[in-house]
Amino acid sequence: MPVLTTDAESETGIPKSLSNEPPSETMEEIEHTCPQPRLTLTAPAPFADETSCQCQAPHEKLTIAQARLGTPVDRPVRVYADGIFDLFHSGHARALMQAKTLFPNSYLLVGVCSDDLTHKFKGFTVMNEAERYEALRHCRYVDEVIRDAPWTLTPEFLEKHKIDFVAHDDIPYSSAGSDDVYKHIKEAGMFVPTQRTEGISTSDIITRIVRDYDVYARRNLQRGYTAKELNVSFINEKKYRFQNQVDKMKEKVKNVEERSKEFVNRVEEKSHDLIQKWEEKSREFIGNFLELFGPDGAWKQMFQERSSRMLQALSPKQSPVKKEGLLSQTPKVSEYPRGLWVPCPAPRLPHLTPSPLAATPSSQGPEIKRSPFHQLKTQGSPNTIARSRVPGP
Repeated sequence: MPVLTTDAESETGIPKSLSNEPPSETMEEIEHTCPQPRLTLTAPAPFADETSCQCQAPHEKLTIAQARLGTPVDRPVRVYADGIFDLFHSGHARALMQAKTLFPNSYLLVGVCSDDLTHKFKGFTVMNEAERYEALRHCRYVDEVIRDAPWTLTPEFLEKHKIDFVAHDDIPYSSAGSDDVYKHIKEAGMFVPTQRTEGISTSDIITRIVRDYDVYARRNLQRGYTAKELNVSFINEKKYRFQNQVDKMKEKVKNVEERSKEFVNRVEEKSHDLIQKWEEKSREFIGNFLELFGPDGAWKQMFQERSSRMLQALSPKQSPVKKEGLLSQTPKVSEYPRGLWVPCPAPRLPHLTPSPLAATPSSQGPEIKRSPFHQLKTQGSPNTIARSRVPGP
C-alpha cells in the first residue's frame, strides 16, 4: 500500500507521487484500521467507547507540514478539541469547523468534560453532561465524542486515542493551578490554534439572561411554568403576573390604535373619492342646468317657439286691401298700444257697394264715437254703409 515518506515534498510544495516501494525513511506498510471521517450525516457522531481505535499499525508522529500536505486515506490526521460546550452556540460550532478543516484528511475527536470536573474547576453549568454530550454528537463537524474528558491532557490519554494534534484558541487558559493547561502541548509541537468568535460565548448568553431576569421570569410564567419551578417568591409572582396583564393591555391598546389609524386612513381615502365624485357630479349638473335654462338654453328656445305658435293661433289672418293700385294690410294687433280699441274692417260685398273711401272731417261734422258692439252690429248692412258713405271730391 502506498504511504507518505517523511521527505515527500517537492519544490512546488505538492506531495511527490506515492510509490509501491517505500524508501528507507517511511512508515511501515501495515494496514491502518483507524475510524474514517464521517461521509454522511444520517446519524449522530459515535462515542469513543463505542468505536475505539484498534489500529495495530505504528502511529508515527506527524509534523504540521506533513499533515497539511496530506496523508493516506486509511491514515487520517486525528485532531482533538476539548471544552465544556455549555449552551452550545455558533461560536462552538465555528471553532470545531476550523479544527475539522485544518488538514485535508482529518478525523475530529471532541472531548467533553463531566459535570464534576466542570463544577470543580470552572463553575456551575446550565446544561448537564448528558445534554452537552448529545449537543456535540449532532454537530456536523464532529466525528467522535469522548465523554468525561480530562481537564489536563496526559500522555496516556493522547496515546490511548492516538491523537496527532490538539486544536484550541491561542489564548493561555489558566486553570487547575497552571498558567496554561496547553503549555506542554505547545512545547511538544502538537498544538494548532483556532480563532475565537467575537460577540458570542456561554458567559455572554448567561449575562443576558441575568440582566433581563424579570423579563424571562415573566415570559416563563406566561408560558405555564409555576413560581416554584422558577424559584420565584409569591410577591414577585403576583408582580410579574400583574406586569404581564399590563403588557397585554398595552398590546391591545396598541393594536386598537393601529386599527383605528388604518380605519381613519381608509375613511380619508374614501371621503376624498366621494368629494371628487361629488365635484364631478356637481359640475355635470350645473352644466346641464345652464344648457337647459341658460340665456341660450333649450328651454328658452322652446318657450319662444310655443309663444309664437300661441300668438299665431290667437291672431286672425289679415286680408289684403287694394288702395291706389297697391296691396296693403292693416297693422297687426301687436303694433297698437295696449288698451286701445282696434277697429276691424268689415268685409266688402263687391256686388252691393263700392269700395269705401275715407271720410273727411268737413263733410262728416263732429266725430262720433261708436262702440265696437255697435260697429260689429251694423257692419255688413247695405243701408248702414250707404248712410255712412260720404261722397268724395
